[in-house]
Amino acid sequence: MDSILIIDDEPQIRKLLSRIMELEGYEVWQAADCQSTLKQLKLHRPQVALCDVFLPDGNGVELVSTIKRLYPEIEVILLTAHGNIPDGVQAIKNGAFDYITKGDDNNKIIPLISRAMEQAKKNIGENVSKDVSVIGTFDMILGKSACLQEAVKLAQKVAATDVTVLLTGETGTGKEVFAQAIHYNSRRRERAFMAVNCSAFSKDLLESELFGHKAGAFTGAVKDKKGLFEVADNGTIFLDEIGEMAYDLQAKLLRVLETGEYIKIGDTKPTKVDLRIISATNRDLKKEVVEGHFREDLYYRLSVFQIHLPPLRERREDIELLARSFVRLFSRKLNKEIGSITPGYLNVLQTNEWKGNIRELRNVIERSMIVCDGQLTVEDLPFELQNIHVADAGSLNYPEFELAAVEKRHIARVLQYTRGNKTEASRLLKIGLTTLYRKIEEYGLS
Repeated sequence: MDSILIIDDEPQIRKLLSRIMELEGYEVWQAADCQSTLKQLKLHRPQVALCDVFLPDGNGVELVSTIKRLYPEIEVILLTAHGNIPDGVQAIKNGAFDYITKGDDNNKIIPLISRAMEQAKKNIGENVSKDVSVIGTFDMILGKSACLQEAVKLAQKVAATDVTVLLTGETGTGKEVFAQAIHYNSRRRERAFMAVNCSAFSKDLLESELFGHKAGAFTGAVKDKKGLFEVADNGTIFLDEIGEMAYDLQAKLLRVLETGEYIKIGDTKPTKVDLRIISATNRDLKKEVVEGHFREDLYYRLSVFQIHLPPLRERREDIELLARSFVRLFSRKLNKEIGSITPGYLNVLQTNEWKGNIRELRNVIERSMIVCDGQLTVEDLPFELQNIHVADAGSLNYPEFELAAVEKRHIARVLQYTRGNKTEASRLLKIGLTTLYRKIEEYGLS
């Protein structure tokens, strides 16, 4: 029987949603917080999770990342009483199937659940099963280059210990993937792995997210909230972009490292935790210490064991392997088969500088697959990458310079921007809706 997990801290809402889903013929499980959610997922493996954004021990937007990392086949729909655009955007980026508002969207829930269920069934297959088997292992770190393998060997050695780890390297080099592998190969593997980007929050909000608060501690604090340190107790917390943390907040983090305790906002007694801290930065923290932006004592506590991750331009022999892996990933996600990758396309990938590293490569592959027709060619690349090799165009037959090819790519890009809304696309393109439909049919963009 198709099954759904309802995640909400309010019993009445869980009961109501469960009854609705049962009447639709679904088997329903319930969870009241992040901790019980992970237990229910492991026990029952539902196809779809319907999750509230605000939970007693965490945030549903962040929980989506955890669910999709552990069970990528499960589709997650987020429900919120007070929707806002930034949360919705972040939820979709984290892998949510959709993000809707309670009450206003009751008529959308049933068909939305049905679509999510269909997608979840597509997710379950040979390729997905293969990917799930390597999650949490060092096999998910793709690459055979010597510099990457050296970093992997260091990570494998430190995983078995309990020391703090500092991952350094440019943005997009895969620091969170390394942090996950270290956690899932440690003695804490059965406990929570929580990740937080320190640059994504203001100082006060980051303090509340990490350490939690007591009811009444500040305006809007209507009930006690557990911080991520408490949620990750006996597990691992990954602090990405640690160099962005406010200076006075660094002192509170140092106390956790030295004593294993901290005081929540508005509390009078300390909370004890036992966790491992893995941090990451794209900054030169030694320079930050000299300039007075980062505490020297905290730096030495965080960097007991350092691992530097090489940029993609220093491991070009791994680019094709990574590209083909992303093609497999997006073939499932976009439900689109790719027959081949042309040598010209691979040549551009190999010669690009990749200032955004693996993250940029992934985005380029996804964009290419949206506009391609059966195989990946140079004309499917973003214009800025195609222009790198304009000097070679004289000796080669480049179909991307044909006017029709340029028009096709531009229309595809606009349709992607409007999420398929053809009326809005025709307005932005400044052409009639009938003309747009004719071109969509002509270029096979439907």
